[in-house]
Amino acid sequence: MDARRTGKGVRQRPLGPPILTLVALAVLALQLICPVQAVEPGEMLKDPVLEARARHISQELRCLVCQNQSIDDSSADLARDLRVLVRERLTAGDSDAAVLAFVEARYGEFVLLRPRLAPHTLLLWLTPLLLLGGAVLALVRRSRERVRAGEEPQAQPLSPAERQRLDEVLKRQP
Repeated sequence: MDARRTGKGVRQRPLGPPILTLVALAVLALQLICPVQAVEPGEMLKDPVLEARARHISQELRCLVCQNQSIDDSSADLARDLRVLVRERLTAGDSDAAVLAFVEARYGEFVLLRPRLAPHTLLLWLTPLLLLGGAVLALVRRSRERVRAGEEPQAQPLSPAERQRLDEVLKRQP
């Protein structure tokens, strides 16, 4: 065992292999977390233009099982069924808007990853702006109050004990 003794008699191990193991596990975990395209080769359309349209539409639709993934990224059975449905509608001649409208009519507005701006979704769209505006307003008010109160950070002089300690530390350095 390559352990070293410190001045206090406590044994410490070198940082080598355990750190490398943790780094390897972290890299593996990141690879598992990263989104993977779940479209299977059997689902793909032979026409590249239709396939590109299908992929674009699939990225606009939410997987109802995973909820924060598009059906293009999800490997859930329902997502697969929706991908197949989108491709069937496109091969039948529907436009992109018609396919989205069909899926929305069947599953509700929740299936859209980016809901439309409407009166009932206004709060959803405005909340980030309201939060940002509130934070900016709070910061401006706080800085104005500091300026009015004269609370600019001032350096305090060192006490005699602090000055003596500083001199001792500075004398020790080479």
